[in-house]
Amino acid sequence: MKKSLHRFTIAIPLALLLCFTLGCQKQGEEVAEEAGLGSLSDEDVAAIKSGTEAFLQAWRSSDGEALAALYTVDAIVMPPNKSIIQGRAAIKASNEASPPTIEADLTIEDIDGRGDLAYVRGAYSLTIQPEGAPEPIRDTGKYIEIRRKQQDGSWLIAIDIWNSDLPLPSEPQ
Repeated sequence: MKKSLHRFTIAIPLALLLCFTLGCQKQGEEVAEEAGLGSLSDEDVAAIKSGTEAFLQAWRSSDGEALAALYTVDAIVMPPNKSIIQGRAAIKASNEASPPTIEADLTIEDIDGRGDLAYVRGAYSLTIQPEGAPEPIRDTGKYIEIRRKQQDGSWLIAIDIWNSDLPLPSEPQ
């Protein structure tokens, strides 16, 4: 009898906690929707994917101008092993100074967001031909983009970071 009473006294607070948790979650979702911060629409996801395709085309053709236009005016790019690059003009200059791209591919693994803010998480692969290098360099890695929805419905990149899956080269002996 004591054992079942003990279980009963534990079960009631747990049940109340569960109800409270679910109620708070529902209320938070309702508040977000009322504020216009609902999940991304199918149109938003399609626009983000279209922006990724435009990015890929500009990247493959080494078109610094077209690539920079896919970023917000004050965008921040955080490339591996370099300082932060801020603003469209600096992003354009950095892309134009990069070695020519021979091959490039992007795979979107996740898109999510609320209101006018979204993120894209994915993987990349690329092959570049640095000047004077005996052969092309191939790299694979992952990236995260934070995008902001613009008045025209497009989603520009506000923050961009990526890094390689390849190990650092070993020091020469």
